[in-house]
Amino acid sequence: MTYSSLLFIYLFFPAALGIYMISPKKIKDIVLYAESLIFCGFMGVKMTLFILLFSIVNYTAGKFIYSVKPRLKSIPLAIGILFDIIMLLSFRADYFAYLHGFMRLPEGAYPLGISLFTLSTVGYLADIYKGNIRADKNFIRFSLFVMMFPRLIMGTVISYDTYLTTMKNRRFNIGELGEGIIGFVKGLAKKVIVADQLYMLYSAVDGMPLSKLSAASAWLGIIAYILCLYFTLSGLSDMSCGLCRCFGIRMPNSFNYPMFSGRIRVFLSKWHIQVIQWFRKYITTPVSSMINNAYIGKFVFVIVWTVTGMWYSFSTGGALWGMLMGLAVVIENKFTKFRRIRTNGVIFTMFAITLISVFLAAESISGGLRYIGVMFGGNGNLADSLSVYLLKYYIVILLVAVYGSTDLFKNTLARVKDSKFGWIISVFTPVTVFALLLASTALMAYSGQSDSMIIML
Repeated sequence: MTYSSLLFIYLFFPAALGIYMISPKKIKDIVLYAESLIFCGFMGVKMTLFILLFSIVNYTAGKFIYSVKPRLKSIPLAIGILFDIIMLLSFRADYFAYLHGFMRLPEGAYPLGISLFTLSTVGYLADIYKGNIRADKNFIRFSLFVMMFPRLIMGTVISYDTYLTTMKNRRFNIGELGEGIIGFVKGLAKKVIVADQLYMLYSAVDGMPLSKLSAASAWLGIIAYILCLYFTLSGLSDMSCGLCRCFGIRMPNSFNYPMFSGRIRVFLSKWHIQVIQWFRKYITTPVSSMINNAYIGKFVFVIVWTVTGMWYSFSTGGALWGMLMGLAVVIENKFTKFRRIRTNGVIFTMFAITLISVFLAAESISGGLRYIGVMFGGNGNLADSLSVYLLKYYIVILLVAVYGSTDLFKNTLARVKDSKFGWIISVFTPVTVFALLLASTALMAYSGQSDSMIIML
């Protein structure tokens, strides 16, 4: 069960929210924890037991790090982090799938949110070790940090002290519920209406042999892939933030309209914000602080981005994507002294990101290189009937995706709200949200599921 399923939207979520609302304040965490266990239960008993074990090990490691003598703190820290990394690799890396085979799980099965809650727990252990926080004595509260169902799928990665402050300041009221529903439906529409359609376009191109693909079709395919990836990730993130807000929990957004940024560095700073900040806080900054040589510092920066790419996709393509992103930022910084027209910056950034993202989509590096060759006419075929058909059939959704990935619509709404016509937004927002929910429901009911892209986060 995922956020974009009819079972979740029309049964599990309303029931979970209703029970949470009528529960006494003292047991709300216990209720939310029980509901999260039930949500995980839809993944299967083995997956639920795994997440429970994961919580217990990290909770125990945190207690040991906090309580043992300073000279011994590194031992439970190393054990806890090593456990987390091995568990992550066991599900995410095909060449390291020992646990997956030991549990006799179906091919492709994995605990939802494992990449995200692994970052959370590693950060938790590191913060205890550095003395920034105390180990939490409340196991239920800590477990919610790992497996709280509104945050489990593509939720925001936050530090444990921020999590405690957020949970302490939660306020449930009708206004928060309304804003949460709006945010959830917005994310649902991005995922089901936009991302799923873009995935169909990408699949149509990906299913063609490279030798028969025209340059125009290749460009359409990779552009659809990038936009699909963005609308899938940001859509799930919006749904998660919306769900949290329905429960009175305010989480920061993970995406800030990164597409069509004027610089690659700006693009990356707006893309999966908390994840990128996590790698900077816990890896880049500590390592760089020990290095005085500028060139070695840049090398470390590229290596960290290579690891970031592997976090997205445990493959050579994912590693190459991250490495090239890091290199692109390093090279770009060399030319910051040259003034550029903003439009040219946007074109250059999108061109570079498009080419680099080919390796994230490709099954191998050689396949990615061949695909780039096709994009530049390597097959001697610039356009064909397939590219004309795809462009004609998907032009509307492509234009909607391009416009929706910018902040133009958001800024327009803000200006209208501040004008004398602000009442129009108040009147039409509920109608629009209801229409988007109906449209998303119809598409999910027609297709039976919403599978724009398999993102193992």
